[in-house]
Amino acid sequence: MKQGQKMMDGETIHRNINGGWMRPAVFGAMDGLVSNFALMVGVAGGSQAVGIENTTAIVLAGFAGLLAGAFSMAAGEYTSVASQAELAMAEIEIEKNELRQNPDAEIKELAEVWIKRGVSETVAMQFSKELSNNFEAFADAHTSEEFGVTAGDLPSAKMAAISSFIAFAAGATVPLVPYLLGSTKIVYSMIISLIGLFGAGAMVSLVTTRTWWYSGTRQLLIGSGAAAITWFLGTTIGAAL
Repeated sequence: MKQGQKMMDGETIHRNINGGWMRPAVFGAMDGLVSNFALMVGVAGGSQAVGIENTTAIVLAGFAGLLAGAFSMAAGEYTSVASQAELAMAEIEIEKNELRQNPDAEIKELAEVWIKRGVSETVAMQFSKELSNNFEAFADAHTSEEFGVTAGDLPSAKMAAISSFIAFAAGATVPLVPYLLGSTKIVYSMIISLIGLFGAGAMVSLVTTRTWWYSGTRQLLIGSGAAAITWFLGTTIGAAL
């Protein structure tokens, strides 16, 4: 059954608005593809400006861009996710201390949340009191309402770093494929990269409401535009050296 379809009992299966694992994977690969494609095209433009297409320099730039970009993405993602998780855990511990020191006030505070949503005061207070018997669940309810997170839902910094590295490297490998197969012309790298850009853009439609052809065409135009600008700058700088 496709997302967005209705089940027999009338319940609708909704899309995952966060995109799940697919969103960071697709965008990470797209980032790698666009950046390495543009880098290699820029080096090709610069080398052609001096009268020869230096295949060695282009391939070396491609591998350097792949490794540097992948490690940079992994390091940045690890630091970002780890810092965010550490901040969240610090706030969660503060909230837990408040629950231990003043449980009655915290029970009332949680009940007020449900009262504002239309639950009767009696039912809200009863639910909050019963939930307080399970400290971790009580804490999760508070942190979810106040911070939008719970201790068990925090992302893994290591997993974020590894997945970012793999996704970026996968995308950055695309423009290198023709050279790995023996080609010595940048034009073949351009062709496969443009196809990859359209394909990656089309995949984005799986986590958005856009059509595949719109998302694919949009990414194709953005990526080719970035490469064209880099080509121009590479040619200009190469001619000036």
